[in-house]
Amino acid sequence: QPNAMGGREVGGLANQLAVHLDIDNPAHHAAVADFWQAPALATKNGLTAVELFEAVSSGEVKAVWIMATNPVDSLPEADKVRQALMACDTVVVSDCVASGDTLACADIRLPALGWGEKSGMVTNSERCVSRQRPFVPAPGQAKADWWIITEVAQRMGFADAFPYQHERDIFAEYSALTAVAGQFGKRLDLTGAADLSADQYAQWQPQQWPLKGDPRCFADGQFSTPSGRARFVTCENPPVRQIGDAFPIILNSGRIRDQWHT
Repeated sequence: QPNAMGGREVGGLANQLAVHLDIDNPAHHAAVADFWQAPALATKNGLTAVELFEAVSSGEVKAVWIMATNPVDSLPEADKVRQALMACDTVVVSDCVASGDTLACADIRLPALGWGEKSGMVTNSERCVSRQRPFVPAPGQAKADWWIITEVAQRMGFADAFPYQHERDIFAEYSALTAVAGQFGKRLDLTGAADLSADQYAQWQPQQWPLKGDPRCFADGQFSTPSGRARFVTCENPPVRQIGDAFPIILNSGRIRDQWHT
């Protein structure tokens, strides 16, 4: 399961750009495209997980690369997900195990690192950026996700855009990108880490962003809204039926902790 807060910050969702910027905002889009020199940067939201496998099933999507998740088990209507993958032209799966339900559908299997084998940065929900260090060596031919992606990109002809030699290079680039967030009033600021030396990266201690200024957001009573005022949204509780003869069972169709991504 990927690092959720960090994934959102770097634009790891299909409906947002990096550094908390919006795909459908022309100014946001232009700023990120200029930073990365990416003229083909997505201009509209991509597909959600369920929509993606519907598109695989219809043949609209002909190649899919699955990393750090097991959709044949964890998505709704899992049999349809399996059928879609089995009919897909090219299915690539990166995983840290030798076999699994999604791996069984793969045309190409890539050995990835497990949690205790990884090196890199993670962001917790309270904006604390921590350095994750491996405590067991990588087994066999297992490689870091960033290394695998970089190698594939280089072999596809994108070496200029993927020159990374170490995960530190990626963190430095991302940290510099957070300056773009500041142009639009975002509080995300890691620009102080954009020029870390190898030793500074290796010795990084957990710290909250923004790295510059007071990391305790909103203590001054100013919030990240156009008015500067906090917003409270009232919600109605969902209806709850009492169990009885007419409704003898309560079905929880959502995910629960112990089976999240298997």
